[in-house]
Amino acid sequence: MTARVHSFNAGPAAMPLPVLEQAQRDLVDYQGAGMSVLEMSHRGGVYERIHQEAIDDLAALLGTGDSHQILFMGGGARAQFAFVPMNLLPAGRFAEYVVTGSWAEIAWAEAKRLGDARENWTSAGSGHDHVPSGGIVRATEGSAYLHVTSNNTIYGTQFVTEPTLERGATSGVPLVVDMSSDILSRPIDTARYSLIYAGAQKNLGPAGVTVIVIRKDLLENCRADLPEIFQYKKIAAQNSLLNTPPCFAIYMVGLVAKHVREMGGVEAAARRNEEKAALIYDAINSSGGFYQGHAQPESRSRMNVTFRLPNEELEKAFLKEAAAASMEGLKGHRSVGGLRASIYNAVPLESVRALVGLMAEFRARRA
Repeated sequence: MTARVHSFNAGPAAMPLPVLEQAQRDLVDYQGAGMSVLEMSHRGGVYERIHQEAIDDLAALLGTGDSHQILFMGGGARAQFAFVPMNLLPAGRFAEYVVTGSWAEIAWAEAKRLGDARENWTSAGSGHDHVPSGGIVRATEGSAYLHVTSNNTIYGTQFVTEPTLERGATSGVPLVVDMSSDILSRPIDTARYSLIYAGAQKNLGPAGVTVIVIRKDLLENCRADLPEIFQYKKIAAQNSLLNTPPCFAIYMVGLVAKHVREMGGVEAAARRNEEKAALIYDAINSSGGFYQGHAQPESRSRMNVTFRLPNEELEKAFLKEAAAASMEGLKGHRSVGGLRASIYNAVPLESVRALVGLMAEFRARRA
């Protein structure tokens, strides 16, 4: 087999090698079914078991209990930027958005196309280098929901402490969170969220499916005057089988969920992720300013580490050496530049150690 690279891509991102190998074994003939998952009817018994096992394993990892339902939808998280206000923002009400980065900005912009969506808080004035202190967010009384992005892939910030609605009269406002880039990376208190959504292509599986975790009581309040395919309530009533779902992507999500459970669950994933992130941030902190992190220390992401070098020429040279060392995906997002190491669950510790080693060697030669 061709040697695998060190993948630091932001998404689609690294996937666990055992999952890829299992998918390879199952690709042509899924466990004696005589056909691939790619060929199966989504109404057949074999796929229905795959589908339900994926839901059950995700529920176990997320600790959803009986209060929430897990849905699978297409269109990526960006489609949810529209689905959320379509379902949850009725005429005459307003929604609020905590704007901590580019994707939060886009989510807010999409919501404004559909109704009265207001900026609740923003870090734009400081270049999106931090999130609200202590993870505390404050809704306005009467808000239909408050939307938060838990991890910001482009700027490298994260709610290190889970987003928490300030206690008081507005603590009952539904909290909606885009967890696309840190779901399954650590334990979460699912009960605090009315709706979670996450594009799969970072920690859950391949691009093509989005996971939604929604409170069952919220489902009852979703708009019912939309086309059926846009209604969370209709999707939930059909267990995400209202139309043909992205079957293979869901199968892959199921394999990833089983793998995470076999590796010790989200608690063990969190320990591994903390170790990986600490190695890179230590390299930044000890560089004497040669490497400069973008995020304020208390908001540093454990999923996406963003940093700059003294000038763009050095950044280009570093990327060239990284590519020669089989490191992919380290170039920062085109909107902000610099470098970014995305170190999701499936990125092995060995890859992070290789990166940190290159950082030390490069600094020794170029500082």
